[in-house]
Amino acid sequence: MTTELQPLRDADWDAWYDKLDVAFGGVPEGPERRAWWRAVTEVERAFAVRDGGEIVGTGGSFSFGLTVPGGAELPVAGVTLISVQPTHRRRGVLRSMMRHQLTDIHARGEALAVLTATEPAIYGRFGYGPATQEMRMTVDTVRLAAPDLPGVADVRLRLVDPAAAVAACERVYAQLVPTRPGMLARRPHWERLPVLDPESERNGAGQLQCVLAEVDGEVRGYARYAVKPDWDHTGPRGAVLVRHLDALDPVAYAALWRYLFGIDLTASVVARGRPVDDPLLHLVADHRRCDLGVREALFVRPVDVGAALAARTYRRPVDVVLEVADDLCPWNAGRWRLSGDEQGAVCERTTDPAELTLSVRELGSAYLGGFTLSALAGAGRVRELRPGALAAVSPAFGSDPAPWLPHAF
Repeated sequence: MTTELQPLRDADWDAWYDKLDVAFGGVPEGPERRAWWRAVTEVERAFAVRDGGEIVGTGGSFSFGLTVPGGAELPVAGVTLISVQPTHRRRGVLRSMMRHQLTDIHARGEALAVLTATEPAIYGRFGYGPATQEMRMTVDTVRLAAPDLPGVADVRLRLVDPAAAVAACERVYAQLVPTRPGMLARRPHWERLPVLDPESERNGAGQLQCVLAEVDGEVRGYARYAVKPDWDHTGPRGAVLVRHLDALDPVAYAALWRYLFGIDLTASVVARGRPVDDPLLHLVADHRRCDLGVREALFVRPVDVGAALAARTYRRPVDVVLEVADDLCPWNAGRWRLSGDEQGAVCERTTDPAELTLSVRELGSAYLGGFTLSALAGAGRVRELRPGALAAVSPAFGSDPAPWLPHAF
């Protein structure tokens, strides 16, 4: 087999995307979503692997800004649209694409690559570690009282057209981005993603709705949702499917959930992709009526270890020598001295003895504070070479609030 990796040409986008559809099961995207993908594709960052002129592999990156612990926005590469045709799997195509892409990301000066994984086991081989988690909940609104706080009655709730309210919602979202690690600063066209609502993707639910929470004429929060009707012999059993809910203060937050709990002809609220420390859990009386589940969301891979570790702050003073293993990015391998605190950090090459040893994958998992070095050490994936180093360093990487990825890409 002779394959060649080439930059994507703008004129080839449709054929390239058709191959992506085939690799993901052959069900084509609807025209609305396909048009959005076309608009956000950064052709200059996309590539195709060809075999005799036929496209057999696809890949690309988005240019994102990612909030890291301390509130800084770090330019990162959002790895996306990765596929290999069924005829060319297990032949090294994916590894060649990953190596090419990481080299390009490094040349662009981006310290991190991030992705959301359809099959997480694949990307650990290339140094991507799970770094954030997301929570799903199905809340029994028949047997749980609606959330309430003093001042909720003063919040004005207004149903609006979701597309017409994008600008107002984006202003709320933009204020929240610096407050939580893992959040993505929107780039052009990404504001359209939350309001895409093709009828073919509704699965029996109604059209997308948007409710704004206003105080003194200022939008303080919003919720986007749809209602999925259902009935049984006892009566209405519909579900409110929450797509997004963001608020700038606890009162607006509680008012939005109270509204969702009270929608007529429904018995539950279903929300996916919520932060694991979602305050709703402390606004209801019984967690057991919330049917909670957690899974990993954002995967992080340091592409420049020194720059990545220096870009964030640390919850307590840290001074440690890390020995990092990285097969795909040899410029990362070796010993690094990390010194930092809540004000900032430096991370430089050193010849001093290592105190902790780990691979770049574990470093990615701990980077945003979503997983602890101590837990990774308990799984044998981080080794302590100096007694006491792990106990001193692990809490420094933590984050409050928990890191959270607000949407996939």
